Amino acid sequence: MTDVPGPQRVPLWQLALFGAWSSLKGAVHPLQRMWRSDDPIDTYALCHFTSVAGDALLAVALADSVFFSLPAGEAKLKVAAYLGLTMLPLALAGPLLVPLMDRAGPRRAVSFAAAAGRAAVAIYAAPRFGTLLLFPSALILLVLSKVHAITKNGLTTAYASRGEGLMRANARLGRIAAIGAVVAVPFGVAFLKIWGAAGPIYLAAAVYAVSALLNLRLPHPHTSAPPIAPVGPRGHIPDLAGPAVGAVGLRAASGFLLFLLAFSLRQEDAPAYWFAVLAAGGVVGTFLADVVAPRVPTTTREEAVVIACVSAACIGALLAFEIFGLPLLTIYAVVAGSATEFGRLAFQSLMQRHAPEGAQGRVFVRYEVLFQLAWVGGAFLPALLPIDFRTGILILAAFYLALGLASVFRARARHRADEADA
Repeated sequence: MTDVPGPQRVPLWQLALFGAWSSLKGAVHPLQRMWRSDDPIDTYALCHFTSVAGDALLAVALADSVFFSLPAGEAKLKVAAYLGLTMLPLALAGPLLVPLMDRAGPRRAVSFAAAAGRAAVAIYAAPRFGTLLLFPSALILLVLSKVHAITKNGLTTAYASRGEGLMRANARLGRIAAIGAVVAVPFGVAFLKIWGAAGPIYLAAAVYAVSALLNLRLPHPHTSAPPIAPVGPRGHIPDLAGPAVGAVGLRAASGFLLFLLAFSLRQEDAPAYWFAVLAAGGVVGTFLADVVAPRVPTTTREEAVVIACVSAACIGALLAFEIFGLPLLTIYAVVAGSATEFGRLAFQSLMQRHAPEGAQGRVFVRYEVLFQLAWVGGAFLPALLPIDFRTGILILAAFYLALGLASVFRARARHRADEADA
């Protein structure tokens, strides 16, 4: 009697490469359409697509070298040091960007320099990734990534058509960013398995170089509309003070949740694919928000959006407290990703609309710094403190509840003020 051979096991890198090829084929058609389009926002969307794809490839390499390959305790120290470094980029880049961002002309040059600089630093860092040069190289890459993020606000304001509006333009760029990350990650995993950490870094350098070349196709930005809100000397706009509270709170909760889940899964010795599934859930939630947000009636006030987001996230947190399993955690990742993206889109559109020409640098840098500090501050807690999942998720639910109540009280106060003015 002859033995019947069992099914052969396909190597992980082959599966990753197949997934990368499938993702790339699915993204080719919209990329071709944007390449042929005469709409400036489509031209810039290609730059943003490649920038996000390069950042995703870097994240794959950093996650493998800083998080997965180290014991949980040592990984916490490394991650905490990395988070500390992420607080520096805007402090270093912000003052330099303000005078450039306050004028429309240099924005294309700044965007080009951010992409070209990341390509050069990635080429330098790839063969030195296992040395002490990792953190200074990562710091420079983070600085240039934040430069791109701040410049994106100004270029979106300049390129968005009046018929489309800022909310739709931001949502479109959000969808493009999600697709860029989804397309890039399988390639990053495949290159990581074949060539080690240097593989995705070299690939990221090539993608950043393509992004720099695409920036050369950008048209000259037009000037924005006259100011519709007063601007303080440090970029403070009174009309944005209230919405900023909800947006900053959602960003802090996002950082807290990401690292709470990551370290909880490490402590539970969860399979590696759990991380991939939950990360994919967050990306799906972000993508869904980018699809739904443009269809929200323009008469809907931002308070209602924030309250709905934090309420859904609070309910999801309480459910996750009861059931620690992959299906429910994935659903919660989708909900939390959607809530954070809705809040980001609502505030980003308000900020771009209220930031007048001549003061955009001050406004964009101010709120990017707030968002970065909020995200890092939220992430620091589970990275430094011994917080287990159930305790952390209760803390998160209480935070969402407090944020929702603050939004409700602020909405009522604003409604009373509007009635008084009327």
